[in-house]
Amino acid sequence: MQIEERTAGDVTILDVTGKMTLGEGAEALKDKVNSLVHQGRKKLILNLEAVPYIDSAGLGEIVRTYTTVSRQGGSLKLLNLTKRITDLLSITKLLTVFETYDNEADAVRSFTSPAHT
Repeated sequence: MQIEERTAGDVTILDVTGKMTLGEGAEALKDKVNSLVHQGRKKLILNLEAVPYIDSAGLGEIVRTYTTVSRQGGSLKLLNLTKRITDLLSITKLLTVFETYDNEADAVRSFTSPAHT
């Protein structure tokens, strides 16, 4: 799994590529997010468009990331979920926890406008 970081104004977008599975980078996501939050960058978007598969460890890491950011007064939103990831979040009832977007501009804009469901 690889994570590329870019910004849009004061929003940090993390483009994740590859499988999010036990031993394949779940720790990398945690380290990256902890570093960003430590720098005061608390408006985060996780772009999962290039993630073909997430197992329970990867899903747990996304939840942990969300919790870490939220506890620091920040916000984490998910972008470009594949059907498989959407189904996984739906089955686990986590789709109701995360704000998800199909369009990057909408996701970025959401930090300055009221949340959508």
